[in-house]
Amino acid sequence: MSRPGWDVDGRDAGRVSLFLAIALFGVLTLIGLAYDGAGQLRTMQRADNLAAEAARAGGQAVDLGQLLEDGSTVLDQDAARTAIDNYLDGVDGVTLRNVDIQVEDGNPRLTVDLVLTYDRAFLDLFSFDGTVPVPGTATATLLTTTNR
Repeated sequence: MSRPGWDVDGRDAGRVSLFLAIALFGVLTLIGLAYDGAGQLRTMQRADNLAAEAARAGGQAVDLGQLLEDGSTVLDQDAARTAIDNYLDGVDGVTLRNVDIQVEDGNPRLTVDLVLTYDRAFLDLFSFDGTVPVPGTATATLLTTTNR
């Protein structure tokens, strides 16, 4: 008497093996999605943190001559851009897209927009792109106070 999934001689007909191969592919794809998805989220957080720190570095570029002359705090825009470039210079995989400096209510605002590259570990094996650009944006506002 023959059982389902077995041939007449009692050997495995291969039905279970095909199911396991398909299921294994699905499980590996889910693991890849979870791993690379978490990695991309970490990279997104890192990109936002880098943008925030670069904006803070640029916000410290106060025109000292103006500060000493009349006590007003004015942002030296060229020095701010240089400080942002210097901060991001040693970071691998980062591309600075834009630095926007505006004055709002007398206070300079620096907005840093950058892109960090995430290298996928698993999903590139399943015909996805090997790298993903991850954007990061942050704004720093230079606030001044006086003690009089």
